Amino acid sequence: MQTLLGFGGAFTEAAAITWQQLAPAAADEFLRACFSPGEGHGYTLCRVPMGSSDFGLGNHAHAETPGDFELVSFSIARDRRHILPLIHAAQAVAGRPLQLLASPWSPPAWMKTTGAMNHGGRLRPECRAAWAQCYVKFIQAYAAEGVPIWGVSVQNEPQAVQRWDSCIYSAEEERDFVRDHLGPALHAAGLAEVKVVVHDHNRDELLQRAATIYADPEAAKYVWGAGFHWYVEDHFDHVQRLHDAWPDKALLFTEGCQEGGPHHGAWALAERYARSIIQDLNHWTVGWIDWNLLLDERGGPNHVGNYCSAPVLADASRAALHFQSSHAALGHFARFMQPGAQRVLCAATRESLECTAAVNPDGRLAVVLLNRSEIALDFNLQLGADHAALHLPAHALLTIQADAG
Repeated sequence: MQTLLGFGGAFTEAAAITWQQLAPAAADEFLRACFSPGEGHGYTLCRVPMGSSDFGLGNHAHAETPGDFELVSFSIARDRRHILPLIHAAQAVAGRPLQLLASPWSPPAWMKTTGAMNHGGRLRPECRAAWAQCYVKFIQAYAAEGVPIWGVSVQNEPQAVQRWDSCIYSAEEERDFVRDHLGPALHAAGLAEVKVVVHDHNRDELLQRAATIYADPEAAKYVWGAGFHWYVEDHFDHVQRLHDAWPDKALLFTEGCQEGGPHHGAWALAERYARSIIQDLNHWTVGWIDWNLLLDERGGPNHVGNYCSAPVLADASRAALHFQSSHAALGHFARFMQPGAQRVLCAATRESLECTAAVNPDGRLAVVLLNRSEIALDFNLQLGADHAALHLPAHALLTIQADAG
């Protein structure tokens, strides 16, 4: 089946500020737990906001000066204060490349029809070329800091008018921006290898929006694939249908978290994460990116009070960390399905047993099994002529590793 890119979370300003406030031992523990391939989850696929998101201390853009179409004022100075130090520390612990997806929540206020970064609005037509150049400059600026950008999404949640940083694109507007501005700008700057991800919103309208873009060959030639979130109904079948229609285009889960956080100690988080990852992988998704890597004890900071859960939370003293069940769930995949692993066919004869499997580059097989039911399950795991009798308690998650040969 598909080759997996990896797993990880987002380097938001909220995560970075919280990490900078940690006591040294806790800060090191967090890095090792998330990025060490030997001691921790070994994350390799992550996301970074291009400008501000709700998870930060306020609105900011990289080109703040109104009317600066030449982008003379472009600067990543704010990123150097918080986000880049965290990424650099994570790179050092990982000891291998991190693939970063950069996503904008809003263009600068002066480029928008509303003159504000929050509450939606649209990109002004006369600003499209300048906005495309902002992606180019962001990628180049991060590269100069030793942080390669693997890909960019066109817009985070382009259908949502949020009380925080947001911008609306119709499917046709997103298609035209990729075809006429973003794609050509990246290629002209020698950045054709940077992946372009469209949609970057919920699964419910993934199929129709991606189809609008892919049906235009001039737009589609610039697009690597489609990204999606989980904040509505599951619609895993939409992921499969998009793959079936355009098998040459990739599928990537780009954001999910438990809303209304922080939900300290809740097991339901683990089950939601595990089910989504299993089903997304089984429907041809190549990677899975969580939202905030780390948050404070409230589920912030967030400049509009949109507090959420994160797999790792810092306590009020910043001297200790609270690892949530979602962190454990992510580990069942990130630790045992390495970049380059290939999903293999896996199925269960009971609907209450959810499973997925992949063979790693070193030949080891990883099988992840989830039982969300109230009843313990006894079952046989069969691989070719070999089989093993296993027991999975109610509400349990299990990973089995074996030699695929």
